[in-house]
Amino acid sequence: MSLQTVRPDLAEYAREIAEIAREAGLDFFETRFECMDFNTMQQIAAFGGFPQRYPHWRFGMEFERLRKQHVYGLGKIYEMVINNDPCYAYLLNDNSVVDQKLVMAHVYAHCDFFKNNYWFSKTNRKMMDDMANHATRIRRHADRVGFEKVERFIDTCVTLDNLIDPHSPFMQRTRKQPNRGDAMPESEAEDEVVRYKSKPYMENWINPPAAARKERDAIIAEREKKTPLPAEPLRDVLKFMLEHAPLEDWEADVLAIIREEAYYFAPQGQTKIMNEGWATFWHSRMMTTRIVSDAELITYADHHSGTVATSPGQTNPYKVGVELFRDIEDRWNRGRFGKEYDECESITEARKWDKKLGLGLDKIFEVRRTHNDVTFVDEFLTPEFVDRFRMYHYRRDPATGRMVVVNRDYDKIKAQFMFMLTNHGQPYIYVVDGNYANRGELYLAHKHIGIDLDIKYAVETLKRIQSIWRRPVHLQASINEETVVFSCDGENSQQQKISEDQPKPAHTV
Repeated sequence: MSLQTVRPDLAEYAREIAEIAREAGLDFFETRFECMDFNTMQQIAAFGGFPQRYPHWRFGMEFERLRKQHVYGLGKIYEMVINNDPCYAYLLNDNSVVDQKLVMAHVYAHCDFFKNNYWFSKTNRKMMDDMANHATRIRRHADRVGFEKVERFIDTCVTLDNLIDPHSPFMQRTRKQPNRGDAMPESEAEDEVVRYKSKPYMENWINPPAAARKERDAIIAEREKKTPLPAEPLRDVLKFMLEHAPLEDWEADVLAIIREEAYYFAPQGQTKIMNEGWATFWHSRMMTTRIVSDAELITYADHHSGTVATSPGQTNPYKVGVELFRDIEDRWNRGRFGKEYDECESITEARKWDKKLGLGLDKIFEVRRTHNDVTFVDEFLTPEFVDRFRMYHYRRDPATGRMVVVNRDYDKIKAQFMFMLTNHGQPYIYVVDGNYANRGELYLAHKHIGIDLDIKYAVETLKRIQSIWRRPVHLQASINEETVVFSCDGENSQQQKISEDQPKPAHTV
């Protein structure tokens, strides 16, 4: 894998576009561009944008998918940029000059988003180095215990890498979660040991040290029995297993690596629409006003239109994001927000509404700083926006083969859109009890938000959790309005309704 320094002409374009971006108000880390050929670009893309990752078969599978996609004209990677300080961005050698300029403008806006969006504020800004370190550590484990053994364990871990809590880096917990093996402080236990008054020379006879130790140990043991583990439902399942599962040292290290990388990539999943919309908004504005020449404009417009093209029934994050940012800018420029506008009952007056406030740019920079996709869509998706861009629900008519509208209801459209964005459409799973029925079994619960669990995926996920926990695991869920428990002991899986004699927390979650 070979990376090349950018050509002098591209380096000059990069400097000019960076200056234009700063004048527009963008603020970004130092950005380093590197050129490469098609094959190298596919390799890095398969690695999630990093030159080095730990060895695993899924990266090869992703490389082959990207290669075929390019060869058969089904898609092309124009740019990649890494959330790092400094930011790294990659350019294809055979791209036209217009494409290189577009990519650079797009990249600077991404870098601005990485640096200033709140949801990226807790990410590791030195992940380029840490990814290489992770690769080295896993290779060492493979050399010591065997590559196939390590790869099989990675297979298990990566299927569970969504069982984290993306919001936990922003939380300040007032109560420390107890860990297995955390003893009650001896000073507290000593205070509860019964001691009789005695003269100093009679202390060892009146209060024998051996008896005091025995009573103190009994107090600690009793307290541990009463302390729930965890103290409250915990969404970060990987963290809980990392702290409490009987893992070998190399297994704990591999699981910790998978979890750390999952947290690094989580904000990108939380802000896909905003991030791509922000980059598209600024590359479009800078390219059409300051960067492209007259001779380059048609080529730019053709490639830009391909980026934002949308088919009925599909969601293009570039298109939705850029149009929402444009809509916000227009509304705040014209004052189409607030109590007075919302209470306007005249459609004609509302369409002509223009207070000439000029607050649009300030507003979109504020939105870029504070929101993620869920809050972005919840706050700024309007019925007018849905109608203008025909964001309806479609299905294919079996008689004609054409896509037809089946639902125009704004509330339902928004609700489904929000559901797709909330936790990426994946279920919320919590650790409820790490010592279920006092047998060291793991009890999980699904937070129901309107959609039942897919039973097939639930069972397969339990099998992988059990292979790490190495004791029976259980998952409580609501299926067809009935509360059931899925169980897996490593050999057999079963599903049963919760009965009256089921031990807690089955009746309390």
